[in-house]
Amino acid sequence: MKRKFPPIERDSERGRCIEFMKHAIIETGGKQYRVAEGEVLFIEKLEVEGGDTVTFDRVLAVIDDNASSFGSPLIAGATVTASVVKNGKFKKVRVFKMKSKKGYRNTKGHRQPYTQVQIGTITA
Repeated sequence: MKRKFPPIERDSERGRCIEFMKHAIIETGGKQYRVAEGEVLFIEKLEVEGGDTVTFDRVLAVIDDNASSFGSPLIAGATVTASVVKNGKFKKVRVFKMKSKKGYRNTKGHRQPYTQVQIGTITA
């Protein structure tokens, strides 16, 4: 069986990955996201235009190679900056309801709006 990913290079002394990225856990839109610098993700729609910069100040944790800090519930002064790539809508989800033997059929569609962001810097 072939491996999908190349093997992870490990540091022989500490047993950790050689290339470790700084991560943070942020809260936006009622959900929590684990983000890394340079990552692109889809979040709940924000009232911003494409190309703008947005700052997330609700940072729950920052995980670094040397140290990790966890808030209770938030880390004071920690921010994550991101640039907005675009706003859009996901594919349509069809909702179909039916009651047998009653002649009731109802079909609705829903497209969830989103904002696509690219994470810039994580400061703690």
